[in-house]
Amino acid sequence: MTSTGLADIEEHLALLAGVVHDAVSVERLLSHFEVVRVKVLARAGALAEANGPGGRVLEHDMALRAIAAELGGAVQTSDRAMQRRIGEARTIVEDYPAALKAWELGRITRGHVRVIVDAGANLPADVRPAFEAVAVERCRHDTPNRVRAEVEILAQQMHPRSFTERHQDAAAGRAVRIVPGRDGMSDLVATLPTVLAEGIHDRLTRQARAIVDTSGERSGSEVVATDERTTDQVRADVLADLLLAGTPALDDTRDTSAGPLGAIRARAQVVVPALAFAGHGVPCDLVGRSPIDADTARRLAGDTPSWERLVTDPVTGTVLATDTYRVPLALRRHLQARDQHCRFPGCRLAAIRCEVDHTRDHALGGPTEVGNLAHLCQRHHSMKQFTAWRVRQLGGGVLEWTSPLGRTYREDAPTPAVAFTPAERPPVAGSSTAAGEPAPF
Repeated sequence: MTSTGLADIEEHLALLAGVVHDAVSVERLLSHFEVVRVKVLARAGALAEANGPGGRVLEHDMALRAIAAELGGAVQTSDRAMQRRIGEARTIVEDYPAALKAWELGRITRGHVRVIVDAGANLPADVRPAFEAVAVERCRHDTPNRVRAEVEILAQQMHPRSFTERHQDAAAGRAVRIVPGRDGMSDLVATLPTVLAEGIHDRLTRQARAIVDTSGERSGSEVVATDERTTDQVRADVLADLLLAGTPALDDTRDTSAGPLGAIRARAQVVVPALAFAGHGVPCDLVGRSPIDADTARRLAGDTPSWERLVTDPVTGTVLATDTYRVPLALRRHLQARDQHCRFPGCRLAAIRCEVDHTRDHALGGPTEVGNLAHLCQRHHSMKQFTAWRVRQLGGGVLEWTSPLGRTYREDAPTPAVAFTPAERPPVAGSSTAAGEPAPF
């Protein structure tokens, strides 16, 4: 590379470093002022409550509306939006003081606070402080997107009513409705159990990709696309075909490994604690989405031949067992159990929708072994290949990413790999173990 080329790279990195520095500074300032705003709005809510004499609901609501209208007019925001912000601010300040303090000190972000508040919304007041303390600590070590499911499951576990009982109540509200839109369009909204919604979306996505893969004509040595629809458009068209006619209008998938569209079935990746299989109502994690109830997980595990079970220890999260994966490679099953999702910092796309990447390229001598493999989604796999971002494995499934500016981000494995622990044997009288020495294993 010429000296001019090196100078250009150095100049680019210097400019990028300045942008990153300014962005971090701006985020800190914004965070400070967001905390101040939350406290001010909470004071407005408390003032409205104090102005509602006698504690009457109607009088308090009128006082709150009046104050929201006053504030809305001052900052050019609708009174309804301002009233909603006041309510959210009071919830944070009054119900989650530890989360607010951690946010104020820069230990967590506004996104983390939102995750904690959303997850704890249905918790009784006497349980909330204990939940908040654990949730704040967990949020300090990862992005809001990554910790969301973990915090939601924590809230479900701490609720005095089992998740299964509350899911049964919520499932009674399932429905399909139409929301009219513009220009002759409408939204068809189905409120369904999460695992069913995830399965429907997964099947539609895989069918759409199969159609896109076969919508080309060969012209010489090149394939020319004949279907200009996006994946979103094809997915919507397939949904309409399935609901109206029971079968996709186009079923030409001869050139793909997916097979006929009708043979494509939905997939879901769920982490099921061992206690769930034992009949307990503990919540299970639909990876990449949100918790599901244990009854649903057990039905899926027992009734669906293509289900890939991942059983974990209820306390340590250590993988105990896996079922046969559709690609019969024990190594891939092990990696899927270890990674759970894309291993780029902050990304939580489920491992079943990611690619297994050689951390050190196979073409450069990288071995095909656990210590050189990790799941990456297509976006971050491409970033690793075509940008200056670099990654190396530190052992134990830990990845260390290095940005073009030299910043490092440690990406710990979501759960421990399969572990072997010593078997406990009863001490034999007169033996060394009876005298307090550790037993061999």
